[in-house]
Amino acid sequence: MNLNATIPDTLYQQVEALAKREHISVEQLITIALSAQVSAWMTKDYIEEKAKQGRWDKFQQVLNKVPDVETEPQDSL
Repeated sequence: MNLNATIPDTLYQQVEALAKREHISVEQLITIALSAQVSAWMTKDYIEEKAKQGRWDKFQQVLNKVPDVETEPQDSL
């Protein structure tokens, strides 16, 4: 499928430079970037839908089962 889109010159120049640096075509870069963004939006929508189905009291019940212990050194910030 073909898609024609108008984008600012500065954005195209950035895309072109990045594609050259990554040794891929501009079309490949745009496909990868668009795919990643669509996936992010769909994931956000999915999480929001799941959150609407959840119940705060049930969440608290699960959290209350977690032991109150110090974190492992490798898990600390």
